[in-house]
Amino acid sequence: MKQVLLVTGGGRGIGAATALLAGQRGYAVAVNYAADAASASSVVERIRAGGGQALAVQADVSEEAQVLAMYARIDQELGPLTALVNNAGVVDSTQRVDEQSLARWQRMFAINVFGTLLCSREAVKRMSTKHGDTYGGGKGGVIVNLSSVAARLGGAGQYVDYAAAKGAVDVFTLGLAREVATEGIRVNAVRPGVIDTDIHASGGQPDRAQRMASAIPMQRPGTASEIAQAIVWLLSHEASYATGAVLDVSGGR
Repeated sequence: MKQVLLVTGGGRGIGAATALLAGQRGYAVAVNYAADAASASSVVERIRAGGGQALAVQADVSEEAQVLAMYARIDQELGPLTALVNNAGVVDSTQRVDEQSLARWQRMFAINVFGTLLCSREAVKRMSTKHGDTYGGGKGGVIVNLSSVAARLGGAGQYVDYAAAKGAVDVFTLGLAREVATEGIRVNAVRPGVIDTDIHASGGQPDRAQRMASAIPMQRPGTASEIAQAIVWLLSHEASYATGAVLDVSGGR
């Protein structure tokens, strides 16, 4: 069966590393991006250069109409989805809760939580054996959500709202896994620790990963490729009995 994977936020960081590794493993990969078309196209070109099949697809995952249009294009150009990595996410500047705005919270949950729910809903329609071939799929599949160790640690003094959003992702992972376990779908999550990617710069702290090295038992930040290895393992048949699991990949933190 053809394996068709969507990686949201697939143009950079963990998403790009996951898309590239999956492409090497034989997945046809839809690389989603919100605004940075050049980065997504670069990932697609690298997958194709290695003999793989890939497609760049634009969508803001917090916008339902855009998610629906993205899935319609994937259906048409790659075929029904068999795997989803909900990687798209945002952080924000360091602030206490009593300094944060409603607009910040709405953005944080719209992308990190509602985006994950929207993309998962559409994936389940295509994967679930309950739906048969109503959506052109019905042969099962795998979903991997990106959480964060912040969901365990709380993010105090930095971004409690981000931690709360990732806590919601953890609970959603468990609930959805149990809901679709008899429909051929596995749902798991990966909780990265401090990873050396561009996401820290987007929150105004480009050197955060290196600064926090001393607080990590392994004394270093992780890399995007190390997280990608865990994600692609959960996608694979090697993890066939894993569902509802949340895997910490955090250097011991």
